[in-house]
Formats: sequence, C-alpha cells, structure tokens
Amino acid sequence: MDKTERLMSLIEEEIASSVPTLSGELSAVPEMLRYSLESGGKRVRPLLCLLFCEAAGEAAEKALPFAAAVEFVHTYSLIHDDLPCMDNDDYRRGKPSSHKKFGEANALLAGDALLTHAFYLIAQGAREGRVSAEAAVGAAAELSRLCGAAGMIGGQYIDLAYENREATADVLFQQDALKTAALIEAACVMGLLAAGADEARIQAARDFALGLGMAFQITDDLLETAEEGVSSDEANGKVTYVGLLGEEEARARAKAYTNDAIRALDIFGDKADALKTLADALLRRTK
Repeated sequence: MDKTERLMSLIEEEIASSVPTLSGELSAVPEMLRYSLESGGKRVRPLLCLLFCEAAGEAAEKALPFAAAVEFVHTYSLIHDDLPCMDNDDYRRGKPSSHKKFGEANALLAGDALLTHAFYLIAQGAREGRVSAEAAVGAAAELSRLCGAAGMIGGQYIDLAYENREATADVLFQQDALKTAALIEAACVMGLLAAGADEARIQAARDFALGLGMAFQITDDLLETAEEGVSSDEANGKVTYVGLLGEEEARARAKAYTNDAIRALDIFGDKADALKTLADALLRRTK
C-alpha cells in the first residue's frame, strides 16, 4: 500500500467514525448523512489537509479531525448545490441526489447537519487532545470564513446571479476562486495549523490552493464538455471557461494554474513531492 492509499484509508475510517450515532425517531438521520458522505468522492480536500500537515513536518494523522470536518462541509455543499432551487441535479456520482432519495426538505436538513457537525469535529479533536486548542480555534476560523459569505457561499451567490446572464472572465474567476478554491484553501491551511506551521508556509498554501482550485474547475468544465458536448452549467444558461475561452485556451489556462500551484510549494522542499504529484494527477484526470 503506497502513501496515498494509506492516507485515503485513514480518511475513510475517520469519516465513517465521525457520523453521529442516533436512535429512535432520529435513527434515519445518520443514514441520510452517510448516503452522501459515502457516494464515491475523490476525497481531494481531506487528502490535501493530511499532505500539508505532513509537508510541515508532522504525522499526517494529526490532521484527521480537520480533514473529516472539511469533507463534511464539502458534502453539505454538494447536497445543497443539487437542490431544485440551486442547480436542480437529480444525480450525483451516478446515484440519485439526496433530495431525490430522501425528499427536498430532508436533503436540506442533511446538508445543515453536515455543516454544523463539521465544527463539532474540530472542537472535539481538541477536547480529545488530538489537536491543540490553538489549532482548533484557527481551523474553525479558517473554515467558517472560507465556506461562508466571503468564500464558498459568496461564490455560489455569483454563480446563481449569472444564470442566463453574460459573465466576463473576471466574474468567472471571482466566482470560482470563492466557490471552488476557497474550500481547498481551508483544507490546505487547516493541515498546516494542525502541524503548527509558520505564516510563510500558510501563505504558500493559500497560493497553492488558488492555483489548484482554478485548474480543478477548468478541468471539470473540459471533462463535462468532452463527455456530454455541453456542460450542465451551460445547459443552465451559465458561462463556462470552455464556452468563454474555447477548449484549447481553457486547457492552457488549467496547465498554467497547476504550474503556479506547484511553484508555490517550493518553500516545503522535497516534503511537498506528494502534493506536486497530486496536483499533476488532478490536471490529467479523465473523470
């Protein structure tokens, strides 16, 4: 088992053990949470959290409570994205979306529960002595800021505001820097906070996250267009990088953003090799 496989196994175990155990009238709630948490995601964000902790010189396992918290937030965002009032998607990773499986109201509650529980996981990590109290406070501040109004939620607002409106490249960049890159930034920084890293390394992680997040979103657009001829965003009247720039330029931009992300890792030396490999793999992915 290589390092990535080992870390992915740790992530899956941590996520599974982090779902609350409830009984009686609430016994169906954990099932709703697991349905979306275990739907076959890439676990990119929790993996980044662990790899940055390791790049800063600590064991990756130290950041596991933070890694699970990030994935809980990511999963909540996907449930809410799929709702009829948002992107109105009936399927997620080949399975019926949460609202198709459990109903719209229950999907809304499942997303809310995942978001709320993420901050419990951060606090509980400190109470159990798995992370320092200082690291937990910093992680809660980062995650709440970067998934809130000035981060992921703000990006989603821009996304909805530009349905059936012509967006410029600058608007699209701002949208995805918030909607996609912000939560990636939270994952990277939280890994470093678990390790007690200095501000220079934290800034490098922020720069890495922006480049990786933008490359990730552009690659998503390219893959959707290649598979379906038109992305779901375009079908909903939204501008995409492929529609705005064309496939060739979009591909070049994704490569340039990935190179920017990899350069930002220089401060970590060879301890960032696994992060560089991951960034390159995400650029070259085919699904």
